[in-house]
Amino acid sequence: MDNTFTERLWRPLKYEEVYLNDYETVSEAKEGISRYMGFYNWERPHQSLDYRTPAEVYFGRKDQGYLKQYKILSK
Repeated sequence: MDNTFTERLWRPLKYEEVYLNDYETVSEAKEGISRYMGFYNWERPHQSLDYRTPAEVYFGRKDQGYLKQYKILSK
């Protein structure tokens, strides 16, 4: 079975979040990874998606109200 899609998620998660942070507790890791997943899905453009976010592809637009409501976007 091909794990390309899994690797496309895990590689940036490891290099852009996990390896850059020195988590001291499991709860810190959960919080940091959760925050990163919001960024990954709602803010980070993906080359394979023609530089759109997964949320833009799935929902057809970037819903800023949703982002602010769930504190994914701090702006």
